[in-house]
Amino acid sequence: MSVNVLGIGIIGFDGHIYEAMNKTGDEMLNILWSGMIIAGILYSVVTGNVSDISNAALDSSKEAVTLCITMLGVMAFWCGLMQIAEDAGLVEKMSGKMQPVIHFLFPQLPKNHPANKYITTNIIANILGLGWAATPAGLQAMEELSKLEESRRSLKGIASNEMCNFLILNISSLQLIPVNVIAYRSQYGSVNPASIVGAGIIATSISTLVGIVYFKIMDRKR
Repeated sequence: MSVNVLGIGIIGFDGHIYEAMNKTGDEMLNILWSGMIIAGILYSVVTGNVSDISNAALDSSKEAVTLCITMLGVMAFWCGLMQIAEDAGLVEKMSGKMQPVIHFLFPQLPKNHPANKYITTNIIANILGLGWAATPAGLQAMEELSKLEESRRSLKGIASNEMCNFLILNISSLQLIPVNVIAYRSQYGSVNPASIVGAGIIATSISTLVGIVYFKIMDRKR
């Protein structure tokens, strides 16, 4: 059994990174989606509803473009704020303030290691619901953690405790402002798009707590 690591590969429970399995998974998804599309077209031909398929394709394309434009504006705004905060040195200051939290989550990570900054940025972006801003920071954090593990063991392709813990933290990430969901709800005509905030905080708080407890227990067993 294995899990995807921020789009850069697969980490198995034995700690190895399997990039080939990631490629195979992408191929399977392509086959699955292609099969579903072909099956839908064939069914419409058999049932005489080809016109419905054409209308659905046109409507969906229009809706997809409109949604992309809406999300592009939201993404540009929040990612811009994150970049301003980083250029102004706020991220670095917050990284220092969050050092006790980072040390608790990653006790074996050196205090001044470059991964600290990227992990902090990733956590802040995830808390704000900015998956687009969190992904680049997450990839850079994983890269730095991978270099750290290679310097420890002189081995490549082995996931460290920090990498596994960081992955779990990303999957279960606490979100105070689910920007994505709010934007989607607004796009599709919700009367109160932000009403999901309370439920989101409760759900992600529980998932984050469970994730932290889990990898702390697993750390003791290693």
